Amino acid sequence: MARPALKKLATGPSDAREEFIRLCSRGRLKDALHHRFHEGLWSEPNLFSHLFRACRALPLLRQLHAFAATSGAAADRFTANHLLLAYADLGDFTTARTLFERIPRRNVMSWNILIGGYIKNGDLETARKLFDEMPARNVATWNAMVAGLTNSGLNEESLAFFLAMRREGMQPDEFGLGSLFRCCAGLRDVVSGRQVHAYVVRSGLDMDMCVGSSLAHMYMRCGFLEEGEAVLRVLPSLSIVSCNTIIAGRTQNGDSEGALEFFCMMRGVGVEANAVTFVSAISSCSDLAALAQGQQVHGQAIKAGVDKVVPVMSSLVHMYSRCGCLGDSERVFFGYSGTDLVLCSAMISAYGFHGHGKLAVDLFKQMMARGVEPNEITFLTLLYACSHSGLTDEGMECFELMTKTCGLQPSVKHYTCIVDLLGRSGRLKEAEALILSMPVRPDAVIWKTLLSACKTQKIFDMAERIAERVIELDPHDSASYVLLSNIRATSSKWEDVSMVRETMRKHNVRKEPGVSWVEFKGQVHQFCTGDQSHSRQREIDECLEEMMAKIRQCGYAPDMSVVFHDMEDEEKEVSLAHHSEKLAIAFAFLSLPEGVPIRIMKNLRVCDDCHVAIKLMSKVTGREIVVRDVSRFHHFKDGKCSCGDYW
Repeated sequence: MARPALKKLATGPSDAREEFIRLCSRGRLKDALHHRFHEGLWSEPNLFSHLFRACRALPLLRQLHAFAATSGAAADRFTANHLLLAYADLGDFTTARTLFERIPRRNVMSWNILIGGYIKNGDLETARKLFDEMPARNVATWNAMVAGLTNSGLNEESLAFFLAMRREGMQPDEFGLGSLFRCCAGLRDVVSGRQVHAYVVRSGLDMDMCVGSSLAHMYMRCGFLEEGEAVLRVLPSLSIVSCNTIIAGRTQNGDSEGALEFFCMMRGVGVEANAVTFVSAISSCSDLAALAQGQQVHGQAIKAGVDKVVPVMSSLVHMYSRCGCLGDSERVFFGYSGTDLVLCSAMISAYGFHGHGKLAVDLFKQMMARGVEPNEITFLTLLYACSHSGLTDEGMECFELMTKTCGLQPSVKHYTCIVDLLGRSGRLKEAEALILSMPVRPDAVIWKTLLSACKTQKIFDMAERIAERVIELDPHDSASYVLLSNIRATSSKWEDVSMVRETMRKHNVRKEPGVSWVEFKGQVHQFCTGDQSHSRQREIDECLEEMMAKIRQCGYAPDMSVVFHDMEDEEKEVSLAHHSEKLAIAFAFLSLPEGVPIRIMKNLRVCDDCHVAIKLMSKVTGREIVVRDVSRFHHFKDGKCSCGDYW
């Protein structure tokens, strides 16, 4: 294809210079180097800086370097600094360092350029060494170091640099302050953040959009949602950055409903959402298990043209999975033409959460075959999938692959998955030995995992011993006491159960109540165990009584062992019949059209009695019932559960 004709140049040198700069800014270097511009380059060396800024390839940069050296322009410090910047941006630090040493009368900019290049390349050690060697520094130098350390997660060092900067009498600008607030956010250091906030107010920078957004982000990451939003409310305008800060802040602080409300308000006032906004909004729908809202947000992401952005797709995979729609997760995942580690990890997690361990392992193998290197998160989702599907051998093979082949260091979460894997298969002594020998310090969660396995395997002597460890590590967590109480109640040791309750009262520990909820017509209906407050409670009780009668005819017998109280059998049966998930299911039967799957969410694990009862409910009604508990999904259909009674 013929090259487009150049715009006809005016005869004046000013017009020629402007045309040259315009061509460089558009990346048309060959046109800029047309013979009609040679004279200007020889007479005005500063024009070389525009060529260097536009250069995106090392071979061409080296040619331009030779041209500049021949013309004598390379001896000019201003031109040499831009050449140095070009080499640093393209990653040729050998040439950049040589050029730096030869720059006549190096100034602070020369040092800053080289330091910034090393920071951008991740070589903080060399950048720090150059920083220490500098004869003089300016605000930009300190900003570069503070930002570089913050971006690398070295927040304590970043804060120390800022304090040293202040001791030298330097006044940080808006760029340095933005990095510093991100540093405080990473440390969850609201005390230091408030001190810097006071400086910002005194300096009159509290109305700066960049500073204000970073300050609000700091407060929200530290858990001070109201203070963060108060900062944003005084900013001169509502920007996409400030909106994203509020939505992400609310999501991260557990206010998912508030995040979605603000998302709707933002769109209502005309602020266009971007990919970052949609990731937070979709995550909020995921936390709430609000399928209808999630589908609406997905549709808006499609209209905005960001539905194929990988972080958005990963959020959608997670959201549909958490709402019980594994098929929709698969449709999103397989709609991506490439292979992305984050997206694959999200899909492996989805398979694991729904008990499809073999599909998770197969996807992992496909990912490896395509040359994608797994990371710690990928292996964590894979081990979780194996442990929740009874794939003991596959899980142990994956753990060996992680540690020996990939050379990754397992965290306590990885070891917890292996303990769960071994415990579920009855290898309790092996699981305990692993905890005692692992190189990382065990936490209460890993011991609780083993305690749960002891209960499942009915190894009560070991359970009593493990329970002591758990309660010693985390005396304020109710789950450990409930497990121990359950174990003792199974053996009808009611006096020992009373001792557990007395210990809970002593430590002011309260059992977390069972809560289940179901979404109907965009509204979430919540039920607590034994709750009688719903507006349709009479209908719910009648429906539940009728359903319990039907499943009794199919052989259902209440499992009294899961009732922790020493009460009469009739009272126990009434208590079991009014567990929160049973109430939610009865409401869903009354409300949802026939044939529509029932989706229930629960804050605790499904108890043994409810698991048996819901299987039979799915059989006698012919309805699919999907229950998400704190651990996984259960798909009940035709009297069977997708977990294979393995949860």
